[in-house]
Amino acid sequence: MERRLAAILAADVVGYSRLMGCDEAGTLARLKALRKELVQPKITEHGGRVVKLMGDGLLAEFPSVVEAVLSAVDIQNGMIGREPDLPDGERIRLRIGINLGDVMVEGSDIYGDGVNVAARLEGLAEPGGICISGKVYEEVGNKLPTAFEDLGEQEVKNIAEPVRVYRWTDTAADPMPGTEGAEDALALPDKPSIVVLPFDNLSTDPEQAYFADGVVEDLITALSRFPWLYVIARNSSFAYKGRPVQAKQVSQELGVRYLVEGSVRSSPTRLRVTAQLIDATNGHHVWAEKYDRPTGDLFDLQDEICQAIIGVLVPALSSAERERSLRSNRPGLDAWEAYQKGLAYYYRPYSDANHAEARRMFDRAIELDESFADAYVMIALMGIYVLDSGQSSYTGTTEEILAEAAQAAKLAVQLEDNNALAHTVLGRIYDLQFDGEAGVAECETAIGLNPNLAIAHHELGFVLNSVGRYADAVSCFDQAIRLSPNDPSRWNFYLLRGFSMYAIGELETSIKDAKDAARMRPTAFWPLLLLAASSAALDRIDEAQAAIKETLDRKPDCTIAFLESLYKVHLADYDYRFLGDLRKAGLPE
Repeated sequence: MERRLAAILAADVVGYSRLMGCDEAGTLARLKALRKELVQPKITEHGGRVVKLMGDGLLAEFPSVVEAVLSAVDIQNGMIGREPDLPDGERIRLRIGINLGDVMVEGSDIYGDGVNVAARLEGLAEPGGICISGKVYEEVGNKLPTAFEDLGEQEVKNIAEPVRVYRWTDTAADPMPGTEGAEDALALPDKPSIVVLPFDNLSTDPEQAYFADGVVEDLITALSRFPWLYVIARNSSFAYKGRPVQAKQVSQELGVRYLVEGSVRSSPTRLRVTAQLIDATNGHHVWAEKYDRPTGDLFDLQDEICQAIIGVLVPALSSAERERSLRSNRPGLDAWEAYQKGLAYYYRPYSDANHAEARRMFDRAIELDESFADAYVMIALMGIYVLDSGQSSYTGTTEEILAEAAQAAKLAVQLEDNNALAHTVLGRIYDLQFDGEAGVAECETAIGLNPNLAIAHHELGFVLNSVGRYADAVSCFDQAIRLSPNDPSRWNFYLLRGFSMYAIGELETSIKDAKDAARMRPTAFWPLLLLAASSAALDRIDEAQAAIKETLDRKPDCTIAFLESLYKVHLADYDYRFLGDLRKAGLPE
């Protein structure tokens, strides 16, 4: 394999997941234009080449370290004033890292620690900023009319030795204050707050990623059971998967003080895990440990990591209280692996093939361990998804799918009565069976067992809406949004909160929630219906009619009759008012 010395530039988009959640098609179009009009021309102009594009990121190499830095400065200066019509928080911003090092060349790609360090430096850069390694700084010296500040030696993930880091300090840099700025950061809760980021999969087989994800899933579940902690939901923490991130950025975006990150290397017989706890307010490593165990010790290892974290964050807890985090009913390892493979397919973008494979793996987990409650929960949750979305690889009738989901959820609760997700899913099923009060009771039980479970707060809000307790539902949706601020489904959190606001007459707020939901999910028609009804209720007929027009563009068969067909029981006063306002807005009968 060829080796050579090269200057490596790594760049990525700040807050990419949030931007995609707000406007997926628009963000992709703007990113493509940015690369074509600014980034790639500046790299070429300075003698570099783009090695590869990686979603929101880019890797380039240069034969000259001076030209690499000049290219980065030109790119960041070129970002100033770009997209002036957008609010600060919606503008695309870049962070860039540059390293000088030995790289291995295979075809058109490059590998090695030189590349990895550049990626870590990019993660340390501020939005609109550049970080360079000490090697780059030594080579650049006084050759450029630009200034850098020495940040000292920094510990960077998966690099054995500390790296000396310098930060670009030119006043021309555009700070672009927005959602990543401290002034817009989510406030820290009044108790220790933590997010467990996806662990790196260091196994040679990339298909083993499900194993590393499973370790993180279990840690989040265990930590979430403690009412003394504030734990960010899985769906928000996994938005950072595969991306180099800066602790301060994650802290501000999620409103947490502590981060857990690490890596997993698994083989048929051995398991190697590293984990570290970071205080994001100052970047200090609070605790770190390496573990090397037989694969069969996985669950003991997870418990040990969880207990170590709890011991640091809440040292006053008794040993009995700490035991609450431990899994009460451990599955067989083969069943756990099948279950984690099912989750990997479940969380992929929907397709009939992914849906069918997820179900097959959950069924396989139950074949291997008939007492595995989590596998039954996921079968029930898949049934709810089918009933809500209409998308499915299933062939059964609605009644058959609901009956199977109900049976699976009830069995999960019987097997593991302290399983919060099982109670949540059962509560939603009761709601689908028109027993709202039983649904509320189950969801409240779930929150009592796991106050950090975002989906439990969301589903409780959903069921409270069904029984007419709209003001209480608003509080539930607020808590779900706070626990999972980067959730891919947060558009639905805002939509349902907006419906609750409409029901209690807070029409201005319902309009804002409808617009937020529509921006986060540009293909959905429900936010537009809420916008139309709320606007009509305020006699803003032009705005209401415009929302109806856009609704029909997205769903031409949307009519009053279609909406009435979705109600399986008598309409409540709120439903009659909603349909009446849609008639006023011009929705066809």
